[in-house]
Amino acid sequence: MSRTLFDKVWDSHAITRRQDGMTLLFVDRHYVHDGTRQAFQQIEKERLSVRRPDLTFGTPDHYVATKPAAKPDPLFEDMVAALETNTRKWEIMNFGVGSPNQGIVHVVAPELGLTLPGALIVCGDSHTATHGAVGALAFGIGASEIAHVLATQTLWQKKPKRMRISVTGTLPPGVVAKDLVLAIIGRIGAAGGTGHAIEYGGPAIRDLSMEARMTLCNMSIEAGARCGMVAPDETTFDYVRERPYAPTGENLELALAAWRDLVSDPDAVFDSEVVFDAGEVAPTVTWGTSPETALPITEHVPDPAFIENAEKRRGVEEALQYMALTPGMALSEIVIDRVFIGSCTNGRIEDIRAAAEAARGRRAVVPAAVIPGSARVKAAAEAEGLDVILREAGFEWREPGCSMCVGMNGDIVQPGERCASTSNRNFAGRQGRGSRTHLLSPAMAVAAAVTGRLTDIRTLKS
Repeated sequence: MSRTLFDKVWDSHAITRRQDGMTLLFVDRHYVHDGTRQAFQQIEKERLSVRRPDLTFGTPDHYVATKPAAKPDPLFEDMVAALETNTRKWEIMNFGVGSPNQGIVHVVAPELGLTLPGALIVCGDSHTATHGAVGALAFGIGASEIAHVLATQTLWQKKPKRMRISVTGTLPPGVVAKDLVLAIIGRIGAAGGTGHAIEYGGPAIRDLSMEARMTLCNMSIEAGARCGMVAPDETTFDYVRERPYAPTGENLELALAAWRDLVSDPDAVFDSEVVFDAGEVAPTVTWGTSPETALPITEHVPDPAFIENAEKRRGVEEALQYMALTPGMALSEIVIDRVFIGSCTNGRIEDIRAAAEAARGRRAVVPAAVIPGSARVKAAAEAEGLDVILREAGFEWREPGCSMCVGMNGDIVQPGERCASTSNRNFAGRQGRGSRTHLLSPAMAVAAAVTGRLTDIRTLKS
């Protein structure tokens, strides 16, 4: 029977199935962070223990301070300390503050080779979908599910439907994976992938680097999908080879042989199919309070007066009011107050390189900060002199962490401020109460920083 990539990975981890349709899955990797304290408290309350500490890995990211000189907040310090305490108690590997491997869990795990093709990965964070870029089945779970995985290394799940998004053609110059995924979400909607596992395929996906594929899969959750996946190929294998925790020698050769089978069969049937032309994508930004409010930078803010559907019209009116935007105004006229470059979506070395390239020889006219996704990314960027370029352009250069993506460490956008952000969500209040977020790529964020408004990076380069 023909199967999709998702089916193959799912089936290989299925232990048993219940009559209600739920499947018990074996979990290969469980990532924990500094927001996981509740789950550890739960297993202790029930007098359980961690079943497989050798398959569990931790790193603090949500609550860690990214300003080196800032006075630590006791509340945030407690969250980081709790992870340190719990991982030490249960003999779990923790890449703590000061470790050369600390950082955002979705950046750290792939760069260490913990995330491997065909693996089933879970984490208490919705953007666990990131790890699907290497052909893993990866999804976020809630606190009670984290406790279940800690205690059993298994998880009950309902099998989602399968969706394939085929991207044909080639991305135009100045257009990157962030633009592509925003354009996809803009077309299929924030609920377009609900109840589905998305497999991305087609020549434009094959042309993407591994880090670009991570950006793509990372934002699958913003389309409502359970996860996103890309079938592993030579690009994947080249990325995985020689990572610190990746298989080596004979084990690597055996693994490669197995990974090469991780493709959808030619006649595999998907529950839904979407075809997308990469050649039609332009540098893209969001104007509203959902990632689906994505438009090419050359477009204008929508006018609700031209929307016939009453519910959609009301939604646009509410978003415009929150974002304090005028219907019909050009997106390039939107003035911004600050810029954030980082997050598990765009905090990798390729993103820092793109930001530095755009910033070279220019000067930010609004407050702008770059937060590397991990200590390894920070070290690599500094070895290449990217931090110097960004500092000379007026950007803050900080320590690794989630920072202003979600603001749980106190790094927030002030009420009424408008932020050009490389993160993944622009929900009302996401970056702080009353904050207004515009999602875009790292180079587009730099373009906004040096002009003080949303700007087409292609015009800046010319």
